[in-house]
Amino acid sequence: MANYDYDVLIIGAGPGGYVAAIRAAQLGLKTACVESRETLGGTCLNVGCIPSKALLHGSELFEEAAGGHFATWGITAKPTLDLAKMMAEKSKAVGELTGGIEFLFKKNKVTWLKGHAAFEDAHTVNVGGEKVTAKDIVIATGSSVTPLPGVTVDNAAKRIVDSTGALDLDEVPEHLVVIGGGVIGLELGSVWRRLGAKVTVVEFLDQLLPGMDGEVRKEAQKIFKKQGMDMMLGHKVTGAEVKGKTVTLTVEPAAGGEAKTVTASHVLVAIGRRPNTEGLALDKAGLSTNNRGQIEIGHDFRTSVDGIWAIGDVVPGPMLAHKAEDEGIAVAENIAGQTGIVNHDVIPSVVYTAPEIAGVGLTEEQAKEKGIAVKVGKFPMMANSRAKANRDTDGFVKVIADAANDRVIGVWMINSLAGTMIAQAAQAMEFGATSEDIAYTCHAHPTHAEAFKEAAMAVQGKPIHM
Repeated sequence: MANYDYDVLIIGAGPGGYVAAIRAAQLGLKTACVESRETLGGTCLNVGCIPSKALLHGSELFEEAAGGHFATWGITAKPTLDLAKMMAEKSKAVGELTGGIEFLFKKNKVTWLKGHAAFEDAHTVNVGGEKVTAKDIVIATGSSVTPLPGVTVDNAAKRIVDSTGALDLDEVPEHLVVIGGGVIGLELGSVWRRLGAKVTVVEFLDQLLPGMDGEVRKEAQKIFKKQGMDMMLGHKVTGAEVKGKTVTLTVEPAAGGEAKTVTASHVLVAIGRRPNTEGLALDKAGLSTNNRGQIEIGHDFRTSVDGIWAIGDVVPGPMLAHKAEDEGIAVAENIAGQTGIVNHDVIPSVVYTAPEIAGVGLTEEQAKEKGIAVKVGKFPMMANSRAKANRDTDGFVKVIADAANDRVIGVWMINSLAGTMIAQAAQAMEFGATSEDIAYTCHAHPTHAEAFKEAAMAVQGKPIHM
């Protein structure tokens, strides 16, 4: 039997990797985690989920005080923006959380190997010039920004930026053009619009938020327009030129047609993310990637090479931190000889704009594509007593049930608390709930969550408050 340095070696300390490392150590395995950043937590904690949510929160407070809900409730305020202080508070939150993971590594006796990892063979990894061996190796290297041909990102110059650069601007853009109408583009566009920027979203498709339920997409587009975002749907950006403080974009109809120019002070490229597999020397371990750059795995997260596993953004499926975390727990349990399972049919997704947008399971369109006959119930927040009392009535809740057995197969919603409310939907679906189960579960009054109950009642055509 080979004598390895570690039982388990995790490559990457993002949400999937650090969770896998902690869980493996909890299960009694000698564990190390390789991370090339100066801090743990990966993209999510350092330049993704956490800093963006901090700025979303801060910008919401500013907008409310500057003439939003404050004015509705008879509160007069004249706020001034200290952008440097807002950025400092964001950085403080990031530091607290990344430091927290370092504490958890020490507490659970996980060794942090600092440096870049590259395979030597299926059980050996070179980390910063030193060879490290492990019986089992987990690839959890995450993803990075997808580049756009013709538009060169330069975060240091702060004119054409990616999502990392957009979190660190030192001035409010006069006019920010967001290339990409997905989650990241809309969240960061929302931050800067609230702080005073004119925001234009250029999206290749004819609707925002690809992959989400059609009715939610339409409602979101309507709300964002009402908030002041300009939309150029069905368009693509083919070039960009920076001169001083002005960026000139070449924009063409996606379906073909005459090009035009759009000028901006800043541009955010947010067209998606791609798996981080370059530099890992996967071939030396006997691995390759598919045509999307992903590592193929089985249901238990094993790759085609014995002893090598993969999770998170480098494998097929949605690129979501909570998916990676669940896979991190499951892969550690599988390596330890237990049974680790992730139900990939019940992975919620959230857009942290205002209002929030969330969904889990199938969209109505996906259900029909699969040939599933459905019954759908919808309930508007306008008819929800708590939303009405709060003067916060944008959006609705939508429940999609299989017409044959009433089992809920999808829930989609747009409202101020959607990101929190979707957890109940995910748990109900995990237990195989029917719309009737949800409809006859007592919900506290007055709460936004009652809209979910009433949407479930609406599947059978019998909501009470509309």
